[in-house]
Amino acid sequence: MSIPYINLNKINIRPILLVLLCASLLIVQSCKKKRSELANILYKKSQNKVFRKLDPEQFATIFQSVIDSEKSKLAYPQAVSDFYDAHNYEPVFLLSDIKDHSLQSLLDYYDKANNQGLDSNMFQPQQVRELVTKFYTKKGIKTVDEAYHDMAELELLTANSLIKYSNAVQYGVVNPKAIYSRYFMVTKQPDSTNMYNALYTPNLKNYLDSIQSKDPQYVALQKAYTSNTLIPGTTAEESKRIFLVNLERLRWKNKPTENKYVIVNIPDFHLDVIDGGKSILGMEVCVGKGRNSNYKKTLVAFDDTDKVDKPVHETPLLNSMIYEAEVNPVWNIPESIANKEIIVQAEKDPYYLSSKNINVMKNGKKVEDVESIDWSTANKSEYSFQQQPGADNSLGKVKFLFKNKSSVYLHDTPAQLPFAQSMRAVSHGCVRLQKPQDFAHALFGDGPKYDLIAKDMASEKPDPTEIALRPKMPVYITYVTCWSDSTGILQYRKDVYGQDIILYANLVKALGKSI
Repeated sequence: MSIPYINLNKINIRPILLVLLCASLLIVQSCKKKRSELANILYKKSQNKVFRKLDPEQFATIFQSVIDSEKSKLAYPQAVSDFYDAHNYEPVFLLSDIKDHSLQSLLDYYDKANNQGLDSNMFQPQQVRELVTKFYTKKGIKTVDEAYHDMAELELLTANSLIKYSNAVQYGVVNPKAIYSRYFMVTKQPDSTNMYNALYTPNLKNYLDSIQSKDPQYVALQKAYTSNTLIPGTTAEESKRIFLVNLERLRWKNKPTENKYVIVNIPDFHLDVIDGGKSILGMEVCVGKGRNSNYKKTLVAFDDTDKVDKPVHETPLLNSMIYEAEVNPVWNIPESIANKEIIVQAEKDPYYLSSKNINVMKNGKKVEDVESIDWSTANKSEYSFQQQPGADNSLGKVKFLFKNKSSVYLHDTPAQLPFAQSMRAVSHGCVRLQKPQDFAHALFGDGPKYDLIAKDMASEKPDPTEIALRPKMPVYITYVTCWSDSTGILQYRKDVYGQDIILYANLVKALGKSI
């Protein structure tokens, strides 16, 4: 394809030059207008003549360079960098404050962070306040270079601290998965969307108002904390720390969202079936043995070794879905229990296994003459153990299954005595139910499935029966030591697993000071 020849000599280019000249003048005037707007706004507020010399383009270049050099010091470098890039490196928060004093609202919330068990200093309110003041006083800033520097510092400090504050009040400052070795609850952490919401909010005060917890439990504990409420049987300092750790727990995004669910609170040794926000069934439970079952360790009396999570038989914290009831279950005895307990008893009494209805398996086959085995010399790894259904079965008449990494479940038990005791951390990790048949009814409701469960539980010749639960039921195994009950009275349970101690130690570390 040939390009046609154009004779420029025949074209009158004077109109074109005129258009280009006008366009250039418009661009220059636009830049001057933009420059004068920023300069005039700041000058009118402070009467500081230095601000008349401000050049937005020059500041943008300097600010971009500052962000690049300060990235390693920012907690959220990418979010902050992207935000200012999208805003052409303008002093967004300073201009917003001049318009509606939004930074004062932010500082007010920072100052009140202590009331939530946080440390206001982690958000650097004093540094922000000092920088803001300089832009409202006639001689606060002496040179243009100082103005550029202080604007850049104020913007970065504000953006970074705003994200940190937003994350802290909505998600907490300690990640439970990082401090507890048996923590398997789905717990949402702040992501880029949360940071975006904080930085790009059109009204900072409204946003800050919206992220404050309205949870009645949080409000109740916050009131108790700020009013120095004393928990009976504890010192003032211990009460304060109990409120602190439980406020942090309430900030974690791991709470039930379903209308109906099962919830176990380990320190309370209690289970509730919740439907529509109310308990339709409550019962005592037994949980895994705890390292602090004697309650000697407290939030004011613990060692450095208590700051690290080292569970043995403790029930894990988790959420899952109950999918099945197994009536008259066979107990496949875990190897650890078999070696430490079952075989030890069998060494003492050759008839122990048969009396407890425990089958011994070798190479997948039942061993018939178990009384002849010398357990003191036998290769224990060759054997496995199964307790058959019956009155002595450690799982009782029914167990309720849900997927989890710790092989724990909810189950009946023939050992009823612990339910009458205040200390019920007695199991190997599973949760024993005080009212298993009532629990089955709460899950399945009236109908043929529940009727079958009730019939098989009453059978004198029990056979294992698996009954699917549809829809599946959410289950949450939690750890809370202080809360407000339905009547508004504060309840406290002692720290049976020492998890308050671990959380408190990590709160101190996260906040950078003793709280």
